[in-house]
Amino acid sequence: MTASATREQIVRAADRLFYERGFEHTSFADIAGAVGLSRGNFYYHFKSKDAILDAVIAARRDERRGWLARWENEEPDPAARILRFIEIVHVNRADIQAFGCPLGTMTTELAKLEHTMLTQAGDLLTLFRDWLTEQFRLLGYAERSGDLAMHVLTFSQGAAVLANLYRDESYIRREVDQMRAWLHALQPTT
Repeated sequence: MTASATREQIVRAADRLFYERGFEHTSFADIAGAVGLSRGNFYYHFKSKDAILDAVIAARRDERRGWLARWENEEPDPAARILRFIEIVHVNRADIQAFGCPLGTMTTELAKLEHTMLTQAGDLLTLFRDWLTEQFRLLGYAERSGDLAMHVLTFSQGAAVLANLYRDESYIRREVDQMRAWLHALQPTT
């Protein structure tokens, strides 16, 4: 396996472990064990846990940007794109019920730790906020687009927290259906 492929494998394993266990409760040994590397080989690729965190945040950012670009290519209507975002809560319901939102839980944990990479982790949620704002702007909501985007982002984070707490799939479906109805009821202002 190439060094690049090994590094990517480490990042994927760390991403999953950080999501499932939390950053603070995941050790170098946990990540090395998940990948099947000796500590020496592991340190060749990453010198610190913060370096791994930086790579995980970058991978998550790239993946989310890919989602947004794909939605823009697949959906000509901005409302349909927003709906794709709303439905992530249902699409990823099993993981969300077990572990919460991967972006929200990481941001919350890093805030509690007063970690220096909190801003970078928060930028992932900002990426979604800015993208949603643009979709609402394209629908003709101009000045309200930022508030509407925050409403959708707040829904996704709140639904993820409560889905994780109550582990009730019917709750997730109801909330997504209500957001779908809310979005449908919005009338373009142009």
